[in-house]
Amino acid sequence: MPYATSNPPRLITQAIAGTRFWEYVSTDAVTAVRVDGYITNAEDLGMKANDIVTVIDSAGGTASLCIVAAINANGSA
Repeated sequence: MPYATSNPPRLITQAIAGTRFWEYVSTDAVTAVRVDGYITNAEDLGMKANDIVTVIDSAGGTASLCIVAAINANGSA
């Protein structure tokens, strides 16, 4: 299932400076979510390189930690 901006990652916590922690719940497996460009509106959400995202696969019942490698020129991650 493709990413939908109506179900974006949620910002869980952030320090004054540094890493932010996000949570993303979807029926997509982490293997799909970690593909470059999957989160199409990452920049608009405020995601930055090195942020940590807990990806929860609600269909498969798994959770994985991922790191934002980069924000692409088109704003995706």
